[in-house]
Amino acid sequence: MLLEAIARNNFVVVGRAGIDFFTDAGVRAEDAERLGVGLGGSAANIGAGICKLGGKAALVTRVSDDSVGSYCVGQLKHYGVDTEHVTPVGGEYRNSLAFYESVVEGHRNVIYRNGAADFQMDEHDVARVDYGKYGALITAGTVFAAEPSRSATFKAFDLAKAVNLPLIFDVDYRPYSWPSAEVAADVLSRAAAQCDMIVGNDEEFGFMAGDYDKGLEKARELVSTTAELVIYKMGEAGAITITRDGEFRTGIYPVEALKPNGAGDSFMSGLMTSIADGFVLKEAILRGSACASIVVAKPGCAPAMPDKTELEAFLASHPGPTQEHRTF
Repeated sequence: MLLEAIARNNFVVVGRAGIDFFTDAGVRAEDAERLGVGLGGSAANIGAGICKLGGKAALVTRVSDDSVGSYCVGQLKHYGVDTEHVTPVGGEYRNSLAFYESVVEGHRNVIYRNGAADFQMDEHDVARVDYGKYGALITAGTVFAAEPSRSATFKAFDLAKAVNLPLIFDVDYRPYSWPSAEVAADVLSRAAAQCDMIVGNDEEFGFMAGDYDKGLEKARELVSTTAELVIYKMGEAGAITITRDGEFRTGIYPVEALKPNGAGDSFMSGLMTSIADGFVLKEAILRGSACASIVVAKPGCAPAMPDKTELEAFLASHPGPTQEHRTF
């Protein structure tokens, strides 16, 4: 059911949109004389990446009722993301802002999240969505970090499941967004237990398990109980994909990275659209990994995400993914 639903290539994405400021390639913050600007926020990035690769995506969120919120909406439209369910909120609430360096060694990423507009998304926002129009619902963990966004997203899960819409969850644990690690572990674990597909890295699964060394065990447990598919990412060591029929490992496409930002969002976009384009699961995961590599090699997040032409050119010119040799 999950892969067939993804094949519709039409997604409702619940979560945040933000604005990114970033330095030129190789420039540290203190040396910057100019900055690039682009759309940011995990959910917005995923939606933009899906649309750039030929899929359809609609975002459900709140944005600030000011010029930054207008910028985010304009950028979403630029990439082809449906903004019908992007609702402005007034008062002191503001869109998130990220300022990061296009460098790897000593990389610094400063996130401004005080009074975040997206956390004001409520149950009325998600209740207005016609979930039957879509193939699957995608969200990332930050949406659960505060109320009313947390309850609204769980409500969206209920409404989506009522029309048999699969739930796809990128754990995306960001400690700065949460009141405590204990709350985060509880809420993220509850969210993961409801989802058909979970994507996270080894640290995130270890965090949910309460012990880093038990992260892979947690990922396998989710497939044995509730999920159809779990992707356990290990950075440069590749990923382990776990299904009810077994598991397999994949490597990465090494590149000269400029920054770490946007890799997970681009991976998700590439994976979703590649499944929809008819690639078998292992090949779709490798194409998602290629998308991640493309993004980390360029400044920005949404602006750096590839379209189909860029992805195919990268795959044609790259010598291929690394082989996974790590044992468990």
